[in-house]
Amino acid sequence: MIRIFLRTPDGQRHANPSIEFIPAALAQKGALLWVDFQAEPPSTCEPILLNTFGFHPLAVDDALSEIHVPRVDDWSEYLFVVLSTFSIDMSDHNSHLEIQELDVFLGHNYLVTHHDEPIASVDRTWTAVQRDERHAGMGPDHLLYRLVDDLVNSFMPIVEEIDIAIDEVEDSIFNEPRPQTLSRIFTLKRILLQMRRILTPQREVLNKLARDDYPVIDAPDRIFFRDVYDHLVRLHDINESLRDLVSGTLDVYLSVVNNRMNDVMKILTVITTLFMPISFLAGFFGMNFFEPTIAFEGWTGATTFAITLIIMISSPIAMYFWIQKRGWL
Repeated sequence: MIRIFLRTPDGQRHANPSIEFIPAALAQKGALLWVDFQAEPPSTCEPILLNTFGFHPLAVDDALSEIHVPRVDDWSEYLFVVLSTFSIDMSDHNSHLEIQELDVFLGHNYLVTHHDEPIASVDRTWTAVQRDERHAGMGPDHLLYRLVDDLVNSFMPIVEEIDIAIDEVEDSIFNEPRPQTLSRIFTLKRILLQMRRILTPQREVLNKLARDDYPVIDAPDRIFFRDVYDHLVRLHDINESLRDLVSGTLDVYLSVVNNRMNDVMKILTVITTLFMPISFLAGFFGMNFFEPTIAFEGWTGATTFAITLIIMISSPIAMYFWIQKRGWL
């Protein structure tokens, strides 16, 4: 799908004019042209980007291929900006981070965006441009700020969702730690690492847009990009805090599991110790090493059986109180 928005210098707005109208729109000084390529094959996008807009073949090749590395290239007459956004699936069995790439060409009077899948921030900005004159009346650089600001603001609900997932994992650790809990911890750790790989270079992209002297970005608009940069710095710090929190959760999980294992071993050791006297008595009197030289008629009598039974019962009881007195329980 190719969407085209045009605002003429006199303030008139046109939605979805024909592609053949693009060269005339580019020739109008003070106009604003936004062309959005969504899920279009390279065979359709490449002629327009190369011939109509005159972008460099290397920049076009990068735009049509998925690189997932946010960056900004200065081509003098225009900027090529690679941005990334992500969505998250926090289902218990298949939690993962889906990364989407947004390629942007920013010129003096135009903005070109390319993405292979629908991006909610692009759709919201597109709707806002057609409804509110303020979004289109301040130039393509300010329009790019609006788009990037919405893109970065969409990260915060994802961060909050991850924070809630970490709290749930912590509760499950103290209630009933299971192998699935450990798998969940490593999944969250992997997701936060993927987010860091996006936030760190994207933060540098916004830093360049806010501080470098690019001809296509007006000086008054740099402060807006600096505001987005501050948001990314905050998100990066939150990401680092969540990573530390997940690492601490992993340590807590291992500690809880080890403590439970120690309790189990303690119980098994107590049971083994309590039955040691019984095993000794049964083993000693069950041996056939000695042949009696005299008759032991009373040895198999009821009295002898009762005494032996009392000794066998009282031995583990006495061992239990002795272990408790020693403070081993």
